[in-house]
Amino acid sequence: MKHILHLMSSIQPRESYSIQLGKIIIAKIKEKYPNSTLDELNLVDLDMPHLNPELLRKLFTPADLLNEEEKKSIAFSNNLLEQLLAADIIVIGAPLYNFTIHSVLKTWIDYITRPGITFGYGQDGRPIGLVTGKKVYVAMSSGGIYSEGPGQVNDFVVPYLQAFLGFLGMTDLTAFRAEGLKIPGLKEDAMNKAINSIVID
Repeated sequence: MKHILHLMSSIQPRESYSIQLGKIIIAKIKEKYPNSTLDELNLVDLDMPHLNPELLRKLFTPADLLNEEEKKSIAFSNNLLEQLLAADIIVIGAPLYNFTIHSVLKTWIDYITRPGITFGYGQDGRPIGLVTGKKVYVAMSSGGIYSEGPGQVNDFVVPYLQAFLGFLGMTDLTAFRAEGLKIPGLKEDAMNKAINSIVID
C-alpha cells in the first residue's frame, strides 16, 4: 500500500490532458499497489501568493526564531510540506505553457523549499536533499513535440523538475508525455501513445 499525492497545475481542468494522464498513472499505481490512498491537490484553485521578501525571510528562518504571528503566516507552507512528506509517490500534472511549467507549480515548489527541512548543505558546501525515498511521476502534456527533435531544447518542464526536485532529494523521477496534441496526424493518437508508455516501477 502506498500514499499518493496528485498535484494538478492545468488551467483547463475539464479538458486537461495532463490531469487525464495523471489519473491514469494513479490507476496503474493502484493496480500495482492495491489499497493505496490518494491525496489530490489542484494548485490552480489555491490562489497561492508568489514569494515576496517578507515571506521568503520567514520560510528561511528556523521556527524557534519566529513569533507566533509569523508562524501562523507560514502555516500554509507547513501544510504543503506535511502533505509532501507523507506521500510515498508524487504524481505531478505539468502541462507545458510557453516552454515551462505553470507559475502555480513553481509557487508550490517555492513553498516546499525550506532549509533544514527539504534541503541543506554539507560541511563541504555541497547541497543535500532531505526529501528522500519518494517516487515522482510527471504527467506532461504539450501541443508540440519536446521529447526529441528541434523542440527538445525548449523543454523546460521535465529537465527543470528533474533538476530541482533532485536538489530536494527526489531523484527517482519518470516522465510520461502526451505530446503533439495540436499537430494534425499526431494529435489523434497522442493520448493513446502516452497511456501505452506508462510503466510503474
